[in-house]
Amino acid sequence: MCVVVTAASVQDRDGARPLLWRLAAGYRAVTLVWADGGYAGKLVTWAAGTLRRTLQIVKRPDNLHTFKVLPRRWVVERTFGWIMKHRRCVRDYERLPDHHETYLYWSMIHIMAARIARRQAPAPPAPVSAAPRLQAAPAVLQAA
Repeated sequence: MCVVVTAASVQDRDGARPLLWRLAAGYRAVTLVWADGGYAGKLVTWAAGTLRRTLQIVKRPDNLHTFKVLPRRWVVERTFGWIMKHRRCVRDYERLPDHHETYLYWSMIHIMAARIARRQAPAPPAPVSAAPRLQAAPAVLQAA
């Protein structure tokens, strides 16, 4: 997972370049990236030419006036929903963007660890046998 947090004054298209750089450097096997229609234009050619990555734009139909689930776009929205379950990520309380990035990583680590733990749940313990217990008799001391 790659995260870049920028100021609100930075256009999403401009903030995508450092994100794609991190993605290309850290995950060489990822060659296809899906993006919203706002990322269309020069970013697509830049990613293909500079990073050798395919930036595929998921567009919504122009004549769409009702709700429709768009292919691959629901994955991003679902992930945002998972992240927002973590209280610290709901609001921007952090003073530095690096701190907010850290909390995003932390929340995704929590989500993935919970998934792994669910998959690798240990087998239930074996039932305790009902063997009779031996009780020690109290020791009696006699004076001779």
